[in-house]
Amino acid sequence: MRYLWWLTRRQPWRVLRGSLLGTAWMIGLSARPYLIARAVDDGLRARDTRALAFWVAAIVVAGVVLSFLGIMRHRTMTFIREDAKARSAEVLLRHLSRIGSVLPRRVASGEVSTIGGSDIDWTAQVLTLTGPGVGAVVAYGVIAVVLWSISPMLALCVLVGVPAVGLVVGPLLRRLERAESIYRRQQGALTARSGDIVAGLRVLAGVGGRGLFASRYAARSQELRAEGYRVGAVISWIDAATVAIPGLFLAAVVWLTARMAVTGDVTIGELVAVYGYVATLIVPVWFLLEGSHQLIRGRVAARRIIGLLNVTSDDVGGPGRRWSGPVPEARQPEALAAPAGPADLYDPVTGLTVRAGRLTGVAADDPAAAVALADRLGRYVVSDTTWGGVPLAGVALDEVRSRVLVADHDSYLFAGTLRDILRGGAADGDDPVDAAVRTASAEDVVDALPAGLDTPIDSRARTLSGGQRQRVRLARALLAEPEVLILVDPTSAVDAHTEARIAERLRVARAGRTTVLIATSPLLLGRADLVAHLSGGRITATGSHTDLLDSDADYRHLVARGSDEPEPADTEEAYR
Repeated sequence: MRYLWWLTRRQPWRVLRGSLLGTAWMIGLSARPYLIARAVDDGLRARDTRALAFWVAAIVVAGVVLSFLGIMRHRTMTFIREDAKARSAEVLLRHLSRIGSVLPRRVASGEVSTIGGSDIDWTAQVLTLTGPGVGAVVAYGVIAVVLWSISPMLALCVLVGVPAVGLVVGPLLRRLERAESIYRRQQGALTARSGDIVAGLRVLAGVGGRGLFASRYAARSQELRAEGYRVGAVISWIDAATVAIPGLFLAAVVWLTARMAVTGDVTIGELVAVYGYVATLIVPVWFLLEGSHQLIRGRVAARRIIGLLNVTSDDVGGPGRRWSGPVPEARQPEALAAPAGPADLYDPVTGLTVRAGRLTGVAADDPAAAVALADRLGRYVVSDTTWGGVPLAGVALDEVRSRVLVADHDSYLFAGTLRDILRGGAADGDDPVDAAVRTASAEDVVDALPAGLDTPIDSRARTLSGGQRQRVRLARALLAEPEVLILVDPTSAVDAHTEARIAERLRVARAGRTTVLIATSPLLLGRADLVAHLSGGRITATGSHTDLLDSDADYRHLVARGSDEPEPADTEEAYR
């Protein structure tokens, strides 16, 4: 509710204008029954043509004014809702960009997608209550006062009947909130699953897992459909009550008024007016019920938005963090001086030392441990990693980002021409691009495109194969020319011949600079200056690829990927 109130307070004058227009429009609806009653009593019953013409003209003018008020009300409320959507989107995007790499570890992509889509819309719809919702309450009071002037008993029926509608619908709204929360949560999970299936469709088809994942998706989809039926059942009862209860209420009031007209307690014109007042009252009652429904959905959506906004980034900034908030400069922590030149990286968790200027291979038996190691070396999580003896967390974060690059094999590819995707505005001319493309053995990717490097590529480069995308990512990382380059499975989606070319060219291109290859490919590890075997979360052995094949049976089994192990005498030649 505080978030919804914040969206309202961000546009006070527009909300005030919407409330005034909504109130004027609602009250204007009740003015027409009064004009019709005057036309009946003063014109028709009195056979006064002049009075009849006057009241008919007044009815026409009232209709024109109501039309104008309705247009302006709807226009203003549309601006209010769109402003709320834009603000929510801005807040979410700013927060997501701030927490960065933490997001995929904390929230599923499908959850982010549904929150950024439909949940933002539902929160904006709640602001309708600031216009017609306020007008409905005021119109309800005005009609009650007018009816009191005609008959206190009729006014009492209205004053008691409308709250009774709320008492009937209230339990349904609470039930709807519970069902809606479950439905939205399951919808986010299903969206995440569908995104994962689409992203890995080629791989699933290659390993024969497409049918398995399709059946799991179908099962989850049926569960979501069943939950959707439960939500729909509650909504249908609410919609039915919204129409039926005011209709029954209208019939009861008209019946009472007709009996009063027969006894002479009210005139025929007043009978028509009462019918018009109560019929008009259905509009604000409908708005109140619909607004309550929107409020329930909006609260569920706002709760999900708040949950995403509560996801905080790991405190990787440390003393060297560059503050963006209004913190006095004197209170900002002092950053430690980064090593002036190439320096060793040391990870105390695994015991790994990455020697400066050398190509280091890391073969991990657990992919999760490998990713965690890359995160620590790249300072994406809190750790005690040191860089040239200096705590990595103490160095200014932008300094670390400019000199240490972690390149994941599945990192995001933005839309644009292939040249722009590779270059990213960091390099001038095509010579560095051509060199990086050659090192990544991606010449055939460029040659296969209609306009070469100038060919437009869509987001995620879905028109390219998995191996082509991976080589494009590798070329992009090489073009950044970082002092320390950490590559995570850079060739997992390419064939052996291409992988061998990349391994040889990568060694030449990164000669004299610090490079870490986190992979289990014997072709890559065979080109490393030093290989470390990461097993059980610790470095258990180090040495050249050939030495580890001879001395470490676990390493040999890991890089052999389950194939028959060669005889020790033939090991080096076999893995070449």
